[in-house]
Amino acid sequence: MIKKLGFILFFVFLFQIVIFASPNVKASSAILFDSESGRVLWGKNQFEPMAMASTTKIMTAIVAIENCDLKKEVTVSKRASLAPPVKMKLKEGEKITLEALLYALMLQSSNDAAVAIAEGVAGSVESFAEMMNQKAKEIGCLDTVFVTPNGLDKGDHHSTAYDLALIGSYAIKNEKFIEITNTRQINVKSDKTTYSITNKNRLLDSYKGAIGIKTGFTGKAGHCFVGAVKRGDMTLISVVLASGWGSQGKNNKWTDTKEILDFGFDNYEKYDIIGKDISAKVEKGKKDFIKVKYENSVSAVLTKAEFERVQFFNEIKKDIKAPISKGEILGHSLIYIDDFCIGKVNLISCEDIERLGLFENFENLFLEWIKIIC
Repeated sequence: MIKKLGFILFFVFLFQIVIFASPNVKASSAILFDSESGRVLWGKNQFEPMAMASTTKIMTAIVAIENCDLKKEVTVSKRASLAPPVKMKLKEGEKITLEALLYALMLQSSNDAAVAIAEGVAGSVESFAEMMNQKAKEIGCLDTVFVTPNGLDKGDHHSTAYDLALIGSYAIKNEKFIEITNTRQINVKSDKTTYSITNKNRLLDSYKGAIGIKTGFTGKAGHCFVGAVKRGDMTLISVVLASGWGSQGKNNKWTDTKEILDFGFDNYEKYDIIGKDISAKVEKGKKDFIKVKYENSVSAVLTKAEFERVQFFNEIKKDIKAPISKGEILGHSLIYIDDFCIGKVNLISCEDIERLGLFENFENLFLEWIKIIC
């Protein structure tokens, strides 16, 4: 019986190791990121500066969407028409809307569309790159420099898996961005021709809940991908940079991504976290203590083990004096998992407490005096 129990415990232990084993990815840099909280759930060299190829176009798209009327018609420049493949094969002088260009940019990664968008929004590629860099700072990127709108290798153009996860997380909150990146096929028109554009993102049709985002490849960057998946109330972002080169690298990009996302959905879930009621000292009230509760719960993506390690750091106001109304804010609580702050909630009173009247104050003082002399 003891031997049988030992075997059972061994296999339970082995099962836990398999379930919580880190993703096995070929990418030089990678990350699994909770889109809502901004928490890194798993990473591999996620802060390492890397070439990021056409994942750059996530920022190109969001800057264009936020700063320009997408119905605006752009006249294609010579510079845009000469962009290297992948391209729409736009002609110099051709007129086409920003919206049409964005579909080509995000669905089939057209480099000429990226240049045309940059010039249409900011007047030049250089000015548009400044807008991209400013947006990166606003989002909170730590080590990202945009030189081109298409991600072709040039100068100090680079980012990190962490920063791209931030950018991707920000972008998918934009309805127009999601509408574009989730389109499977569309025909768009210029003043000269009609373009048939097909989405090259294999994840959309091969992974449950996939909502984007962008592939990438250059000789310097290798195969890259930023992915987003939403299942229920949990949205995870994956990033892989330099998953390899050639056909093997192209395949690694998808297997790496699925490995990371599987790890996320197998081990993490959304928890609603709320602390137990506490009490606080009250001065000049008809009660000496008041019950205090958390105003609301905080949702967080955690493993079961992490959920059990959640800590509450409560800060109650000093010198709480009556009268106090039910629901009055008496402090706040910072909720942590390890060194990451999951959220901040108010601590509120559970009841009304009236202030002591003059006679009651005198009575209390008299009773205290009696205690002292006796």
